[in-house]
Amino acid sequence: MAAGGGGSPSIVEYFGGEDGYRCGYCKNESGNLSHGMWAHSMTVQDYQDLIDRGWRRSGKYIYKPIMNQTCCPQYTIRCQALRFQTSKSHKKVLKKMLKFISKGDVSKVVSEEEPMDSHIEDVVPSDFAYKSESQVSQTELTPLKEDHTEGVENEDKDKAETKEEVNVKKVEPGSLQIPVDKDAAGPGEPSHSSKTVHAPPKPGKGADLSKPPCRKAKDIRKERKLQKLLQNQMGTLEGSPLQAGQQALLSQNSKTPTNQPKSIEDFIFVSLPDDAPHKLEVRVVRSSPPSSQFKATFQESYQVYKRYQMVIHKDPPDKPTINQFTRFLCDSPLEAENPPNGPECGYGSFHQQYWLDGKIIAVGVIDILPYCVSSVYLYYDPDYSFLSLGVYSALREIAFTRKLHEKAPDLCFYYMGFYIHSCPKMRYKGQYRPSDLLCPETYVWTPIEQCLPLLELSKYSRFNQDAKAVDEGRIKELGRVRVLHKRTIMPYSVYKKRRKGPSDEASVQQYASLVGQTCSERMLLFRS
Repeated sequence: MAAGGGGSPSIVEYFGGEDGYRCGYCKNESGNLSHGMWAHSMTVQDYQDLIDRGWRRSGKYIYKPIMNQTCCPQYTIRCQALRFQTSKSHKKVLKKMLKFISKGDVSKVVSEEEPMDSHIEDVVPSDFAYKSESQVSQTELTPLKEDHTEGVENEDKDKAETKEEVNVKKVEPGSLQIPVDKDAAGPGEPSHSSKTVHAPPKPGKGADLSKPPCRKAKDIRKERKLQKLLQNQMGTLEGSPLQAGQQALLSQNSKTPTNQPKSIEDFIFVSLPDDAPHKLEVRVVRSSPPSSQFKATFQESYQVYKRYQMVIHKDPPDKPTINQFTRFLCDSPLEAENPPNGPECGYGSFHQQYWLDGKIIAVGVIDILPYCVSSVYLYYDPDYSFLSLGVYSALREIAFTRKLHEKAPDLCFYYMGFYIHSCPKMRYKGQYRPSDLLCPETYVWTPIEQCLPLLELSKYSRFNQDAKAVDEGRIKELGRVRVLHKRTIMPYSVYKKRRKGPSDEASVQQYASLVGQTCSERMLLFRS
């Protein structure tokens, strides 16, 4: 669990979701409907809980499609990285890269799959993020004090009292102690939304698919030995290279038992000849706050992005500006966290840079969260399209997730953004198995195999077939929503009595229902 109780709380501005925007999938001019909020700052635990309720970020703008109204429903999809098995097409991509690095083979085979998140519309529908950017000053966002009221938990009882005592205490900026709901997920526990709708099998009814398969002790010892060899060569630390040539596994040890299919690692970490014509390395650099290595490579990375947008997406030269690149793919509300029980690189926002022979050819924008690696975007040099870098980077990110899991056991999923069944060219994400889709009504995970027949019948579907099931994380007490007003933190029940002008209860109720009770009590909702 990454979220620390002593850090600064998340601060958001909610914008609602009244306006429609152009859809990048069906090209409907106003059919893309979503709720949105601007995140001035956000803890990785809060963002983890939000994406487990269907939210997704573009820069500092966080949005949630209005699933039963938007023209192309977008379902959150995650891959179970620990159980991932390479498909035939995945193996072709991995072998193609290996042949290119080791032999210089440039056979241009067109991949059947789309690059992971190569469509800008999958991350930010049109330009609503720019229209909705916050205008609040940093001073207004710095809490000075916190108001507590007795009995906020029972708002109905509060109304019966004639006088309410208000206790005001000073709070040091940056040192807010955030009370956690007793029902919230604790360390090592998944959030409510990490549940799946299928129950584990009963004893004697087959293997428990939620657990890794049994393995021989000999294989486990061999794997541990190989992990030690790789310990100082994996690129999980800031700027450390992950080389495809020098960090190779010993060929005799990298062989997979004949009765087991090859893993991604078997294809990536293989011995290469000393005279290999190319060298590929992967560097993970923190993008927010920007590290020294991120700053040093910013211009080169931007040039790859600009060329990618112009060639692949046909953008005019004046559209992919440095400002757009920064706001879209570099700015992030996520606070960097480095807990002792987390991955060595820490949690937060990163750029995973692919260096070929000393130059950047692709960049995967990712968030490392308590339970997952979340793919944000990918851009690459169009000259290397023949390497199917979208698919290759997705497979590398799955392998990266598995590596991080060794240090952070809770981190075991790879989130691929949104799955859009109504748009055939966006169905490629369903090929990364096993994967789950998020039920848009109860926020439980459902195996994609159970979802596809429902989506064939209707583009919008509730995946949870239990008619009595409800959103377990739904808002139960509006008065407990935390508000930041005039640099003072207070529960909504107190703010509502002090507010002048028309009531904003409907907007706050909508916000709380979308983020859920737990996040609404942890995050601060800014009110002017």
